[in-house]
Amino acid sequence: MEDADVTNDIVHPHVRAHINSLVSALGGYSIDDDGGYKLGDDALEVLRDLKRWIRFHDEKTNRMDVARCLAEANIVGSDLLHILAMWPPNDSGSKYRAKVALACLEVMVPLTWPIEKDHEAMTINHHRNIPVLQLAQLAYKRAILNFDAAPILGTAIRLALPSMALSNGDRSPRNQGIIKLVLYFLRNITMITPPPGVKYNGDETQVSRSTLIDAFSFQDVFVFLETIASNMGDDFRLEDVIVMEIVFHLVKRVDSSKLFLSEKHLHQIKADELTAAMQKEAAMLRSYGKHAPTRHSRFGTTTWVKWASGKLSTVSGQDGLLDAAARERKMDSNKSFRPPRRARKEDMEPKNLGPPVTLDERARQQLGSFVSEFLDSCFNPLFAHVRKSLEREAPHVLQYHHSQFFYLVAWFLEAERMRSNRRKSDSNQHSDGDEVRSFNLIAEVLTQEMFITMNRALDRAYGDKDWPLLTTVMRSFTQILLTVQEMADSGNEEDQEIADNILSRLFYEETTHDAIANIVRTYKDQGFEYLDACTELTHTFLRILEAYSKQNVDLQIRSRKRTRRKKRAAKAAADVGGDEDQPDAEDDSADDERQAEKTSQERKFDFKRFAMRFIPQGVVDTFVSFTAYYRDLNDSQLKRAHRYFHRIAFKQEMSVMLFRLDIIHLFYNMIKGPEPLDIKCSVYKDWEDLVRHIIRKCVRKLEDRPALFTELLFSKINSTAHYLEYGHEKQTISSNPRPGAELEFKRELERDQQIAIVVGVLLDRNQTDHLEWVKKQLSEAESERRAWQNAEKALEAERPAGEAADESAEPSTAKIAPHATMRPDNDARRTAMFKNPHLRLLMKLVGMERLAPTLDESPDSIWIIPGTVTADALKETISLVNKAEFTPPTFEDGELAEDQLRRKSAPRKRAAYDDDDHNDNIDDLINDGSDDDDTGILFPAGGPTTRKRTAEDEPPKKRRQRRRRREGNADPTEEQLEAEKQAKRKRDLEKRRKVKSEMYVDLREDDSDWEGNRERDALFFARERERQAAKDASFGLSSKPSGVERSTWEELLGVGDDDMEDGDRTVIGKGKQARGTRKRKSDAALAESSDDGEESGTAASDSGPSSSARRTIKRRRAAPKPKVVEVSSDDEEPDEEQMDEKDDAMEFTQSGKDGAVTDDTPLSSHPSPAANAAAEKKSTETGESDDEDDDIPVAKTAARARPRARAGFIVESSDEE
Repeated sequence: MEDADVTNDIVHPHVRAHINSLVSALGGYSIDDDGGYKLGDDALEVLRDLKRWIRFHDEKTNRMDVARCLAEANIVGSDLLHILAMWPPNDSGSKYRAKVALACLEVMVPLTWPIEKDHEAMTINHHRNIPVLQLAQLAYKRAILNFDAAPILGTAIRLALPSMALSNGDRSPRNQGIIKLVLYFLRNITMITPPPGVKYNGDETQVSRSTLIDAFSFQDVFVFLETIASNMGDDFRLEDVIVMEIVFHLVKRVDSSKLFLSEKHLHQIKADELTAAMQKEAAMLRSYGKHAPTRHSRFGTTTWVKWASGKLSTVSGQDGLLDAAARERKMDSNKSFRPPRRARKEDMEPKNLGPPVTLDERARQQLGSFVSEFLDSCFNPLFAHVRKSLEREAPHVLQYHHSQFFYLVAWFLEAERMRSNRRKSDSNQHSDGDEVRSFNLIAEVLTQEMFITMNRALDRAYGDKDWPLLTTVMRSFTQILLTVQEMADSGNEEDQEIADNILSRLFYEETTHDAIANIVRTYKDQGFEYLDACTELTHTFLRILEAYSKQNVDLQIRSRKRTRRKKRAAKAAADVGGDEDQPDAEDDSADDERQAEKTSQERKFDFKRFAMRFIPQGVVDTFVSFTAYYRDLNDSQLKRAHRYFHRIAFKQEMSVMLFRLDIIHLFYNMIKGPEPLDIKCSVYKDWEDLVRHIIRKCVRKLEDRPALFTELLFSKINSTAHYLEYGHEKQTISSNPRPGAELEFKRELERDQQIAIVVGVLLDRNQTDHLEWVKKQLSEAESERRAWQNAEKALEAERPAGEAADESAEPSTAKIAPHATMRPDNDARRTAMFKNPHLRLLMKLVGMERLAPTLDESPDSIWIIPGTVTADALKETISLVNKAEFTPPTFEDGELAEDQLRRKSAPRKRAAYDDDDHNDNIDDLINDGSDDDDTGILFPAGGPTTRKRTAEDEPPKKRRQRRRRREGNADPTEEQLEAEKQAKRKRDLEKRRKVKSEMYVDLREDDSDWEGNRERDALFFARERERQAAKDASFGLSSKPSGVERSTWEELLGVGDDDMEDGDRTVIGKGKQARGTRKRKSDAALAESSDDGEESGTAASDSGPSSSARRTIKRRRAAPKPKVVEVSSDDEEPDEEQMDEKDDAMEFTQSGKDGAVTDDTPLSSHPSPAANAAAEKKSTETGESDDEDDDIPVAKTAARARPRARAGFIVESSDEE
């Protein structure tokens, strides 16, 4: 028999023997000293050995053998509590007793440590020992709280007082460990509760929350906790979460609304609750009595039910005689089909909350006193320090501490509001100063840091699907909103200003709005606690935000949107030589999605738009699930659901979202069903009116929208709901779609090869229907074009001979056939014409083009075959397509036809984005910023076209602009600089006003016989003859010197009278000026500059080369005393304005030639007025000042040939080197 007991023992015999021997050596009761407890000789060492056994056996091996042996030995109630009682409160000098008490506490803490069930890591040893140890911990708690010989909790606190007396910097690790040990002991005592599913034989009132609160109050544990919490952050730093845990397990599931009520008011509330419970029970009995069996039920009843199809069904039982609905329910309950059962879900209730707690009057008052003192002195420092520990993820912070933190924030905020209402109701204790002080006591949870922590926890819990944490965060958010609203309604200006600031910060982030809408929309079987929290938060958030948006009509919120990044500064800088105008090889605007990023932008808040986010079916289903518990909801919860349905049905006029059979059935049962709402309920009348109006609207809508009969069975999406509500589909404005990408060939190919490649691509993609459509369109166009040509030939043949001769004598353009329109045969073809890049390429190759190419392309754009394409050309195109279709092209190396194509790079363009600077004004480019249209510039000035300089081009030379010498070498004043700037701007403006609209392309310019072209050509050749004559005169080729007879001059040159132009008059310079040699200019002469632009034209003609020419052209050493021929501009000088107009027209003509490198340097040493105007224009457009000393690159000056003539006095032989 003994062997069987030993075999069935789950603890190893050697372990049990060692533990029992240590317990026996600890001490015992003495017979001599009145039965008092006596310590053993080695009691201190025995306690330390027990601690080692627990640490090295149970904790290291993950077993519970030692704990079970100690529980069976009853070491706590029989030994440890008596040892602690032997240390009297007045004996503070006995170090030995203090050491023994500390050793007892070191054993009691692991014995009372909370037992967590980890189903993945549990072994057979755990399953055998955990139920026994849970009951043993209840016995430990009962013994500790009800020990009469000494206050055990007070004795444990006395162990920590010497360590607490030291400053934080002077405490040793041992002192810190003692304080934590005491706090953990208190935490363990508060956490021990009767386990669910385990029968407890003792008196539960001895381990209830009321008994715990009474013991904490009697043994000064509350004072101990308040001391540590009020000095948190200064004297205590690592004990924050332990104190928070103790407070959490003290107040969890305690109704804070009843904590500060008077005894009379509390009795009235309890009486009302009892009356409501009795009425609910009576209503249940009445509903049951309608269908309850009677004494006649012992007689059998069988009922035959005949269906419309003639089929008979049998229903047994007297309940089939009540009505048709009862018979149908009876038949449904007897059906053999059962829906599949779902797997049992994990409990979604908040962790370690348990059932609601009921406190007796004494415990309620004691807890209320502790909460008041805690709010007055401990709330702000403790929760501020805990929040910082949670943010930095301190090592001593565990995962469940986040839930406890937000739960306590919500609980204490509600308690503070209840206490404030109590003070307001009491006129003797109410004052304005108390109101302000009341809100200051909880200021640490109303800061921006707290809101950031709360939003981060909200997003993280929702993303990780941590529903218990998300529930506590939503509770905390709701209480913060209610507290801030109470501050706004307090009547104190300072509180109202603070509340307004807090609400603006809470509602500023659009991410918060999105999170709340998503949470309530995605509810699915998370439990009633979660359902209650999310519906309460939604109701409170909507109500307060609506009121706040009405008061602040200009409310701004920060939203996240996609915008394009700004260009890099280095990329914006252009290369020398006009590289900024050269398009890049790749398309920057085509990569908007890749270059886009999320940025923040403020926008005006629209509450109606935000409220529409709570209309979708997911949100409706959440509130319907909440309303399904209507028999268990209180008045505030029923009112919450009523306000939501009323908002949807009437405020937002989307009652169609409620037109679903299960929703209508629920509403009907709430009022007229077998278990309706209590008529005496305060919100019964509101619900009755709401249900009546909703059902009435549903009936009317069924008459107007017969499609609703089908939609009653299903949930509604937004488009369906809009149609059912308004009778038409919702009109949406979509952005302009982009056409398909434009393709090009990688190599230059003939037209027949190009068509063959594109046809091969369509065949590889199984898009032969597109080929058939193209051939059909070409065939129809070819037949129409040939018929038109035949008709024209017939008309010409029928005309009289004289009329035909007259028409042939007059030049006229040939008639063009009308264009043929391409008609897509279906919507898919229309979409392919817009989106399919290969079909679009084939259409362009066969001669199709858009009717209006200048307009933006859309899916409805019209494609045509222009009239210039002949019927023979169309027939040839059809033959090329047929040939490519039956003999597709082949390529080397296994390449496909699609590999011969590539995406054509789009031209670089600058799109408008949100991050662009809005400083550019098109009026500044067209009207030059002028408000008067009559004085503005109509057209932008033209100019030479530039291209990117290549490696073959020589590097441009640089010239240095030097400062002008001013009279007296004095610095110009601001007035002078401004006057010069205005004068220069005025000259440039006058010149640019002369630009006419002829610079734009005219379609008639292609016709060489057009009168405008002939006039322009004549003007061009006349101007060229003048320029050539001036050039020849400067070189001494055809100009006659003054004082020389014309005949003599002609004989010297050997020319006739016809070679002379009347307008060319030349003179031979006299004196030293005419015969002087050309010298290199000195540095002083190079430093001189010419005057402003309007004087440069005449100065250039009178005094020879301009200053710019003197700086850029270095003259070679000349022969002594050569005779120079100069062109005199004194006689018959052309008008300056006419020359400007001619030069401008010349510049515009030259600017139309693309790809040419222009060089504005004149051939002669005298710069033309056009060159001076171009230089002045360039300096004006680039914003450069004449006073700047910059290196400006100029075009390479053409080397002028040495003047040569037949006359020996013009060029001497000694001048050649």
